[in-house]
Amino acid sequence: MALLVPGVGLGEESALRELSNGDDGKGWTAVGRINLGTKGFCTGTLIAPDLVLTAAHCLFDKDTGALVPADDMEFLAGWRNGRADAYRMVRRAVAHPDYVFETRDRIDRVAYDLALLELDSPIRLNNILPFETGARPQMGEEVSVVSYAKDRSEAPSLQQVCHVLGQKTGVLVLSCEVDFGSSGAPVFSIRDGSVRIVSVVSAKADVDDKPVALGTDLTVPLAELRRFLDSEDGVLHGPKQVAGHAAATGLRNTGAKFLKP
Repeated sequence: MALLVPGVGLGEESALRELSNGDDGKGWTAVGRINLGTKGFCTGTLIAPDLVLTAAHCLFDKDTGALVPADDMEFLAGWRNGRADAYRMVRRAVAHPDYVFETRDRIDRVAYDLALLELDSPIRLNNILPFETGARPQMGEEVSVVSYAKDRSEAPSLQQVCHVLGQKTGVLVLSCEVDFGSSGAPVFSIRDGSVRIVSVVSAKADVDDKPVALGTDLTVPLAELRRFLDSEDGVLHGPKQVAGHAAATGLRNTGAKFLKP
């Protein structure tokens, strides 16, 4: 895996900036915190009035592998300082059909680490506009991340500038700063004045002794996931069998060491 792009250094990344008030958070309120019952939280983003995009592993109890019931999930759009711009419960939650959950971390699961949450009612507010998704960013391209995380769970933080350091089938290696709770956070690309989601944070890892974020490439799996959601009967599907999955994604032996789930 080619990780570093000549001329792109980790020192060029911007610091996290807390979006602690309405002015700071303007334009980012479609990003919210997903409360997972008593099992913690993840980050998610509206991509339609009733659909939240997040990471598939957020739907599973990391200790037991059991599915978190959809009716135990709540999406808090624009959550900051004890208030949200909109509150919605989740009607159903669907992980990508090729996603494999295991309690141990695996690089091959990142390529399909996507889930969609269907809300119990659409969010139709002028100040909460769903984001569109875009094409995979290029090596060395600047991206931005908005996320909640451990020690910053009460307001989102924006990292305005981080970079795409490498690519592997279905996976982006990013210099963005992430931690527990950042799972499912949107990775944005700003092109021609348009802000679009180009990846979703899956994990924090250490590659070649460098801290990185691993993101899921949306190019193919998001369309597959949406078709899967449209065809489903409302049942949240459990993890697939592990056999054969890693070979299909071609992601063995990348040298990635996971630091956080």
